[in-house]
Amino acid sequence: MKFWIAGLLAALMLTAFGVWAAQPQYLTVDHASEVLMDRATAKAMWKKELPVARLAKLYPVKKWGFASEVEGGFNASNTCVVTARVMLLPLRGKTLSLIPKKAATAFDTLPNATREQCRELARKKLEEAMQAVVAGLVAT
Repeated sequence: MKFWIAGLLAALMLTAFGVWAAQPQYLTVDHASEVLMDRATAKAMWKKELPVARLAKLYPVKKWGFASEVEGGFNASNTCVVTARVMLLPLRGKTLSLIPKKAATAFDTLPNATREQCRELARKKLEEAMQAVVAGLVAT
């Protein structure tokens, strides 16, 4: 009898810990120019911008993932040019398949910019593209 109660108590504890377990995360892939953005910044932005709890009902974590691209730099007249693209992609095994379900692109220029100003513009454009994709997914 004591073993049965101990087993039941252990099962209840494991179930309680399962409720508090970390929420599953989407696979996110970043292809950014190192001049404009590092991978750690993009990863932190994904963590901040993705409402996993709301999206996972419509787009399960095990079937979908996200990719981002940030490209650009300086032209001959010292103008910062940035393009940021975000896509919702289906998972094929453990990799993303380049068949976008939703995508958004944001781009901008900044004349006479410093390197830090250009990096900040890239961050803003990536955030804008992320928000556009998420808004389109949550609204559907």
